[in-house]
Amino acid sequence: MEALRQDDPRRFGPYTTLARVRESAVAVHFLARGADRDGLAVVTAARPALASVPAFRRRFRSEARTAERLAGGPVPRPDVSPEGDGLWTATAYVPAVTLSEAIGLAGPLPERAVRVLGAGLAGTLSRVHASGAVLQGLAPGTVLLAEDGPRLTAFGPLGAAAHAEAREGGQLSVRLGYLTPEQVEGQEAGPASDLFVLGLLLAYAATGTTPLADGPAEEAAERIAHGSAELGSVPVGLRALIADCLSKDPAGRPTAGSVAAELAPEGAADRAQGGWLPAVLAAAVTDQAARARALEPPAGPVDDGPRVPPVEDRTPTDAVPTDATLPDGGAPGHVVPPGGGHDGDPGEDSRTTRFLGTGARTPRSDRATAQLTLPEEVTNTAPPRLPAAVPPPAQPYAHPAFTAAPPALPAAAPPAAAPRTGPVTGRRALLTAVAAGAAGLVLGGAAVAALGSDGSASATTDEKPAAEPRPALPGRPPEPRWTYARPAKAPAPLTAGVWQDRLLVLTDTAGATAVDLRTGRKVWERADAAGAQSVLTAGEDLCFLAAPAEFLWLSPEDGRIRHRVRFADQFDGVPDMKVAPLTGQSGSVLWFTGSHTVTVRAPKPKKGKKRGKDTQVVKAYFFAYDVVRREEVWRVAVPAGRAPGTPAYRLIAARKADLVVRQDAGTLTPADVRAGQGKAVFRCFDRTTGKPLWNRRFGTVAPGGAAAGDQEGRLFGAVGDDLGAFETGSGKPLWTLNGTASSVFGTPVAAGALLHTTNRDQEVGAVERATGKVLWRRSTEVPAGDGCPALTLSGSGRTLLAADASQVTAFAAADGRRLWKFQDIGAPAPEGAAVTAPYRVLATGKTSVVVQRERAFYAFPVE
Repeated sequence: MEALRQDDPRRFGPYTTLARVRESAVAVHFLARGADRDGLAVVTAARPALASVPAFRRRFRSEARTAERLAGGPVPRPDVSPEGDGLWTATAYVPAVTLSEAIGLAGPLPERAVRVLGAGLAGTLSRVHASGAVLQGLAPGTVLLAEDGPRLTAFGPLGAAAHAEAREGGQLSVRLGYLTPEQVEGQEAGPASDLFVLGLLLAYAATGTTPLADGPAEEAAERIAHGSAELGSVPVGLRALIADCLSKDPAGRPTAGSVAAELAPEGAADRAQGGWLPAVLAAAVTDQAARARALEPPAGPVDDGPRVPPVEDRTPTDAVPTDATLPDGGAPGHVVPPGGGHDGDPGEDSRTTRFLGTGARTPRSDRATAQLTLPEEVTNTAPPRLPAAVPPPAQPYAHPAFTAAPPALPAAAPPAAAPRTGPVTGRRALLTAVAAGAAGLVLGGAAVAALGSDGSASATTDEKPAAEPRPALPGRPPEPRWTYARPAKAPAPLTAGVWQDRLLVLTDTAGATAVDLRTGRKVWERADAAGAQSVLTAGEDLCFLAAPAEFLWLSPEDGRIRHRVRFADQFDGVPDMKVAPLTGQSGSVLWFTGSHTVTVRAPKPKKGKKRGKDTQVVKAYFFAYDVVRREEVWRVAVPAGRAPGTPAYRLIAARKADLVVRQDAGTLTPADVRAGQGKAVFRCFDRTTGKPLWNRRFGTVAPGGAAAGDQEGRLFGAVGDDLGAFETGSGKPLWTLNGTASSVFGTPVAAGALLHTTNRDQEVGAVERATGKVLWRRSTEVPAGDGCPALTLSGSGRTLLAADASQVTAFAAADGRRLWKFQDIGAPAPEGAAVTAPYRVLATGKTSVVVQRERAFYAFPVE
């Protein structure tokens, strides 16, 4: 505790500051007295240079709300600053020292103290994990040791930051203290990650050193991922539990609840009764309490002194002090300046950061990237984008050994004189980089439009489009033109579609919403269009929605329903029709399947015989429907599907004279499955009349295997681990692209003379459509999983975007150069479950795309 400095604010809302308690990487902690002068508080005030960054403000408030939810026991309830009154929280003052201060004063803690500490923290983690979130707020500087037990002061990565600084252009770099094996290996952090960090923290408390994480960055990362923790100095009674927490396999770590029960079966509070701190620490806490009580507010009116300015009055150029001692004593990590690449290799990836000791790699051997999952922030404003730091000009990048995570934004090298840092995820994606055993965050994007309380974006004016973003830098996503997020209270979108490159139309169980693609502002919302599951274009003046029981045509101006066609009224002879998800659309013609059940009466029995039972029979049809003229073009009877009977077709190719479809595997009847003998059956129909032309199998393409066609009469399908091309007219194989034992190709995308490919090895590429010759192949740097990245080409065809559950990766379609990666924060609200929905990309016009992750939408320029 020390006296206030000349430029320290003297008041935060109703709180009058009395002294400085301590500093952290992102905030200064003041001792203060409330307006009623009854009781002391600790005000945690964000550093002005950091508070000026929108991403930081949102994250700061999100973590404060997390503390509000967890308040009780070792978590004090915060009083959060109102909007426009700076950025601070206040909690009741409890005399205490941080864990790092305690180790400095008294050395390693005795076993009983470690047990009380661990049980208290594990109990808090158990509450966090029960809500489906991950804390990621443990560090020696965020844990307080008070007379009656431990306290936790950080509830997310910002509070636990070991270093933070605001950078030019509204960027924020934040480095955390500890990594976990899954983050080093590029897997998603989960509840088990908190247990690994708890193990590191308890080992630090018991020995005064941190196993695995100490030392140079590359060595620490290697030890975290593969090394054995040296726990010989840990008390025998704690050794096995800490070793379990430090298991490399997250599944092998105990739960937070079991750790709390093992460390203190009677509970941390009961075990702390009678004194739990060593004498020197107890004396330090008592002394601190006496000094705090001795601080009296000045008599008479309080001199306001310098007040904490509102956020809007602060400038992003305020420098963050660089000489502050980090509470956990962690060594800063460094990023090696970018460089290299294979000389003369035009296919070499040049858009990711290289770390110390790594060289250029081919896509097949790219190391998985580390990732950090953050608890969701509750806000009706879209979180700011997280650009990576600006790299030095004319410095090509080589493939990373460790970059920001499941597809993370690559870290960019800072100026040579600055400490080297790695990227981490922020609003979209706080991405982690391995540097000195620390994770780094890059937050920023001050040019993002804010969202209103209803979830609609607010631009600088209602009339003008969003400001043109800054040019993209290597490895960093371009500035989004706007962001839009559905409110947490609204249902998650069922689908999203683009109308005439003018509107983004979202549907959910409560209605339909239109967002202006130019500005990101909500245009209209209609409750009477609830439940629609497809969004299409119906000519120049209407937006078409397909709901489970009807078709709707909406005005793009105000969302008013202009036409409504109920299936029971439009399609004669098919009463109570059930419609499967739409097959596809070309021009004004839409194709879909529908079915209904008819009763077949038993034949009249012969004399003296009983009448048989009537039977229920499903009749199914394949329809062509003109959405502009609002009339049926043709229908053709097709075999019924699995109960309830509607077969679902997927469009494989729509050509001038015919169209090729395949039935979804999930709607095949058992008889269809047996007849197919593990192979998919494709159907071809005359486009004008609907007349069935042929049913055919292609090689060993499975019923659920990836398949796509082109205008030249080719069909491309996954054949085992390979990708095969076939002539649809004859079924003759044309070429085969060999994969690996685990690749399994996903749905390819044809573009001009190229065919873009994707596989489960998380690789995308391009081959010549006519010959299958490989032109390029690149990794998305996402750990291999069960799914393949979904591919989308920009309207110009020059940018290929690969989307999966972890990120969106942009490549130059012609040569495969990795352009940038994007990842959002991955959680809808602090009290909500983590988002697991994959990213989706919608092309809008020739130079833009919209990236969706469940409720959040980001409009990016791509060329």
